[in-house]
Parts: sequence; C-alpha cells; structure tokens
Amino acid sequence: MMEFYLPIAELPVNIWLIVGMSAVVGFISGLFGVGGGFLITPLLIFLGIPPAVAIATVSTQIAASSLTALISHWKRRALDIKLGLLLLSGSSIGTVCGVMAFNALRRVGQLDLTIGVSYIILLGGIGLLMLYESLKAFRARRSGRPVKLSRGGNHPWYFGLPFRMRFPASGLYVSVIPLLAMALIVGFFGALLGIGGGFMIVPALIYLFRVPTMVVVGTSMFQILFSMSGATMLHATTNHSVDFVLALLLIIGGVFGAQFGARAGRHLKGEQFRLLLALIVLAVALRFLGELALKPDDVFSLAVSVSPAARVAP
Repeated sequence: MMEFYLPIAELPVNIWLIVGMSAVVGFISGLFGVGGGFLITPLLIFLGIPPAVAIATVSTQIAASSLTALISHWKRRALDIKLGLLLLSGSSIGTVCGVMAFNALRRVGQLDLTIGVSYIILLGGIGLLMLYESLKAFRARRSGRPVKLSRGGNHPWYFGLPFRMRFPASGLYVSVIPLLAMALIVGFFGALLGIGGGFMIVPALIYLFRVPTMVVVGTSMFQILFSMSGATMLHATTNHSVDFVLALLLIIGGVFGAQFGARAGRHLKGEQFRLLLALIVLAVALRFLGELALKPDDVFSLAVSVSPAARVAP
C-alpha cells in the first residue's frame, strides 16, 4: 500500500485510493458537465481530510478536469462561448464573495456545520426537482405523449426583463439579468463549498432557460474552468489551505476520467442524462444528512468541574 503524506492536511493517504476516486469523479464530471466538486469534496471529507483543505484543494482538480472535458466539447462545437462568457462574468463576482465568506466562517469556527447543512439543502432541493422532472418526461414518453418543452412564444416572465441578448448557439433571446444572478449565486456557493457549481448551473440552464442538453455540458465546463481557477488562486493566497500534493493526485485521476466521461456523454439521451444526474445528487445529499443525523463516534457530556483547592474545607 503506497501512501503519501499531505503537508497541509497533515495526514497520510493511500495514493491509489485518491487517484482512483478522482478518476471516477472525473468521469462523472465529463459525462454531465458538472465539475465533480459536489462529489469529490464530500468524499475527501468522509476520508478524514479537513473540510477547509478539501474545499480549497478540490478547486484545483475541478479546473483541471474541466479543461480536459472542455477540449473534447470544443472539438465537437458543443458549447456556447458567448453564454459562457456572460456566466463567467457573474460567477467571478460570486467566487470572490464565496471565498470571503469561507474565510469568515473558518475564523468563527462555523465552517464545518455550514458545509454540511448547505450540501443537504442545495443537493437535496435540486436533486428532487431534477428527479421529478426527469420521471415526468419518462412517463410522458412511455405513454406516447410528446414531452412539453414550452418553447416558442411561451416563455417565463424573466425572459422579458430589460437588457435582452441573443445567444444563437443556444437558441436563446433572453434578459441577461437572470443569467447573471444565477451565475453569481453559483460562483458564491462554488467557492464556499468547493463544488464547482456545475450541479446547479446545468439543471438551471436546462429547466429555467431551456438550453439544449449537449450545449449545456460544454458551456458549463467553460464557466467552471475559469471560475475554479480563480477560486484556487484566492484560496491559496488568502487562507493557504491548498494542499498541492493532494491536488496533484486528484488531477492525475480527474484528467483521465473526464476524457472518458465526455466521450460517453455523446450516447446519453436527455431524459437519461437528467435522471442519472438527479440520482447522484440525491445520493450525496443523503450521505451528508446521515452524517449530521447519526450518533457521533465520540459522545461528550457537560459537567461542573470543581478544583481540588475548592474541595478543601475552610
């Protein structure tokens, strides 16, 4: 068993376990265009890596995996660069705010609890929404009814807000205000929780803005690459919690896995894509819920302590 000592995390890890785990998450990242942080960060925490180190270090792995997957989608022209640049402008502001919140919560000792609760709320809510929508689409297809995509002139109210812009590659003509707001929120939680934000931005673009599935994956990777690169630099310079030995092991596995995942994604239908992603998101949420709900290994009790001097009668 080969082990490396992580200087920042201050503990030894099994090389093959880390690389293999990262390769699997990289595959999922390339398959769904979700960055993979919402999986690799909890897995590292479950292995005993301090949450602050896991979150900061995973940003590096997410950026590397996103780069390799993005190259594959670029070759197939399966991304909207114009939309990606707009999302990046909003997520950049959110990333800076997320790192600031990360540092503040770490100083007051509330980072671990915030991470657990946030994962449960975000992953659980988004996962349930995606599961409901994908199962509804499956039922409609099996019954022979056409799946309603609500295209044409039937657009949500936020499409008609001011500052509308056309995105030919995605077939969109929509206000940039909701897109920027969504990107800012994704950037904030991506930096705060080390999740990349792909699991939020992919379903949002599919369900809220009706961007074609295959365009969503490449566009998400484009935004994740640059936002997570910025998050890595901010974490490294402000709180010095990026473990570059761990990052290297994660990158080695993630780069290879993302390439295979991007190729496999070509054969997935839209309903299958959404259903599988929903199940993965919900599984991670349930794992965090179990961590918070189960009895801890070490049980502590409160008691009044009396010093030996106080026990002596006057």
